[in-house]
Amino acid sequence: MWSRTRVLRVGRYIAEHQLLRRDGRYLVALSGGADSVALLLLLQDLGYHIEAAHCNFHLRGEESDRDERFVVSLCQERGVELHRAHFDTREYATLHHVSIEMAARDLRYHYFEQLRQDLGFDGICVAHHRDDNVETVLMNLIRGTGLRGLQGIRPKNGYILRPLLCLSRQDIEHYLSECHQAYVTDSTNCMDDVVRNKIRLNVVPRLLDINPSAAANIDRTAAYVADAIGVYDEAIDRQRRDAVVEESDDRLVVDLKKLSSESLLFELLRPYGFPADTSASIWAMRPAADHTGKLFSSADYDLVVDRDKLVVERRRQPLKALRVPECGTYVFGSEQRFTVECQEKTEGFQPSREALLVHLDAATVRFPLTLRQVQEGDWFVPFGMTGRKLVSDFLTDRKVNLLDKKKALVVCDATNAIVWLVGYRTDNRFRVSDETESVLKMNVNVNLNT
Repeated sequence: MWSRTRVLRVGRYIAEHQLLRRDGRYLVALSGGADSVALLLLLQDLGYHIEAAHCNFHLRGEESDRDERFVVSLCQERGVELHRAHFDTREYATLHHVSIEMAARDLRYHYFEQLRQDLGFDGICVAHHRDDNVETVLMNLIRGTGLRGLQGIRPKNGYILRPLLCLSRQDIEHYLSECHQAYVTDSTNCMDDVVRNKIRLNVVPRLLDINPSAAANIDRTAAYVADAIGVYDEAIDRQRRDAVVEESDDRLVVDLKKLSSESLLFELLRPYGFPADTSASIWAMRPAADHTGKLFSSADYDLVVDRDKLVVERRRQPLKALRVPECGTYVFGSEQRFTVECQEKTEGFQPSREALLVHLDAATVRFPLTLRQVQEGDWFVPFGMTGRKLVSDFLTDRKVNLLDKKKALVVCDATNAIVWLVGYRTDNRFRVSDETESVLKMNVNVNLNT
């Protein structure tokens, strides 16, 4: 009786969240553990067309092979077609510089998705249940993932479907017991060596001691948060339009004066990999002007506070110095061009006033030239001045932020003298004068803000 009740509960949950279609074809991620075995049986009982997929990660020696043998036997007994894959997970982790847990996750989901595409299946069913959701909410709360993280695991994420989120681990074990169905146990789940296991083995039991309904209450609260996310997103989008000056995958510029809340700042920075403590730090120092130049970094992006602006940019590899032995057009960076031409100075000639096109006295510039990024200690004599000035100080005076300073380019001649701070100023020692006979024309098509 109880087993049938759970079948019906899962059926209602699938219908409520529109997870599976009656005419659909679905893969079941089958490890051999209690959760995935229950998922296989429940979906079969509900009459869905399913096939199973199993991954052997070769991380637990004979135990991994035992799991595979069990899965093979189970699928034969239940008449379910099985797809199997073997992985050298440790080698993958080493090669990609990720943890064993992340390597196994990447391999598993990549295999499932490739299999889904190859076989034309409509979705991949995984066996996350209510207790997994509770653990996820607690993990996100500890990590500080913001309001969105408190909604926990969602029933559907692309082609990943989770029909068992309505059941607890205890429900699953009772169901299998009533069905007289065996399963295997992963011994690593009993070791509190990773965060999720620490929460499962140490934190959740203490919460249940305090309140036996703690897990159910956390799960219910996550559902409330998920319902509220839509309203939250609408409010964030309205505020975003006021505060964001520029936004793309590579660059974000925010007007700090128009930031209405720390939550908005967190949501703006989240896609760029910045954690909650970064947005908290910036929000705390927001009214102060003396934090200009403060730098923060995520895995792939740099962020700088620039007076009343916040600028985020994707981190790029430093530009390799370009040697220019003679006049011509040279390609550097991402198909950018540096062109050098020599021409006679004609009557009435006027030097360029454009930022990326300059004219110099050809007789004073010695080849080969070098186009490179600014280095510490670089100095030049800015056009119109007689004394030398550090490039970094010149850029600071021009209120150039730290990220743009790091990208600044200079052209040096054979004596290593800077003849042009690209986009800003030429060196006065190489200026075109009344005595100039030949002019060296240089232009760059670089975008200084990318």
